[in-house]
Amino acid sequence: MVSRIERVHAKKLKDGSLKPDPGQDAALKALARLEKDLKRRGLFGGVPEVRGIYLYGPPGRGKSMLMDLFFANIQEPRKTRAHFHAFLSRVHILMRRWREGDKRARKATFGQWKGDDPIGPVAALIASEARLLCFDELQVTDIADALILGRLFQALFEHKVVLAVTSNRRPQDLYLNGVNRELFVPFIDIVEARCETVEVAGSRDWRIDTLASAPAWYDSTRPDGREGFDALWQRLRGDEPEEPATLDVLGRAIEVERTVGGMARAPFAALCQRALGANDYLALAERFHTLFLEDVPVLGPDDHAAARRLVTLIDALYEARTRLVVLAAAPAEDLYPEGQETFEFGRTVSRLKEMTGKAWLSATGSPPSPPTDK
Repeated sequence: MVSRIERVHAKKLKDGSLKPDPGQDAALKALARLEKDLKRRGLFGGVPEVRGIYLYGPPGRGKSMLMDLFFANIQEPRKTRAHFHAFLSRVHILMRRWREGDKRARKATFGQWKGDDPIGPVAALIASEARLLCFDELQVTDIADALILGRLFQALFEHKVVLAVTSNRRPQDLYLNGVNRELFVPFIDIVEARCETVEVAGSRDWRIDTLASAPAWYDSTRPDGREGFDALWQRLRGDEPEEPATLDVLGRAIEVERTVGGMARAPFAALCQRALGANDYLALAERFHTLFLEDVPVLGPDDHAAARRLVTLIDALYEARTRLVVLAAAPAEDLYPEGQETFEFGRTVSRLKEMTGKAWLSATGSPPSPPTDK
């Protein structure tokens, strides 16, 4: 019997809203299997545990699109879809609420629990809300996350929660070279035991083709410049919703208001006119494969701090092979005509031109490696 996701996928192929991609076939088959298993569990409560799905592969191969189809068509009333980092942020909030709450406050949120370990009550609360957890962009770069994930997901699986997740990396490559990685390995073992791991290879990242065929530098002083910048963002975004993201950098929270999967969109003021530094920009480059940087002004002699931050930002993006689209008030060579940072800015001009050129945007590259420390 054909699953709902297979029927909807076939319909989209027929009407032209999707293009055939053999690299997605194995993932589609695995998601159809999961849909049927979840349906059987709903009909027959005694069905053994349902094995989840872990889809991995380079950016733009259709992982999120397939997850969208799966989530929209799965007939599971208790289901949750979230970006993995948003989920982890909520977990940390719940753990803090448990630790800081007295007995009455704990009971009001989590019910009756003994002891001070927050993992059990937090997992039970999440499991009471959803039997199916669907996550995008599973990536672990922070040791605080790495230390809790194994125990948290072991507890979730004991509550018969099913996991469906996308990632740019195989489970074995998560948190690679991270601090105290041996403490993270149990999470990898749990995921591999409880999820079917499927590579979504795909023939080519369709976003690369879109970027390579469109301008990547737009003039903010012209109406058609902003329109073109917005239109390209919309084309790459498709039907995926925008979400805010939080980067944890040395214990500080850096907010990025507009993100879609591995793409981020941010104004110059938010990145270069605030007290941010190299670690913040490295975290941004590790987290996103594409940055839309908008409203870059012409900088004057008094704007040396902002110019210095722009130099540092572009260096971080360049080293991470991040794809860049810019909406600016002038060409790169005219952004900072005079000031104490003009010598350093010469390298930035060269890199901006390279990064917004077709050769850079056409390169497939590979996702940035996680850091060895935070």
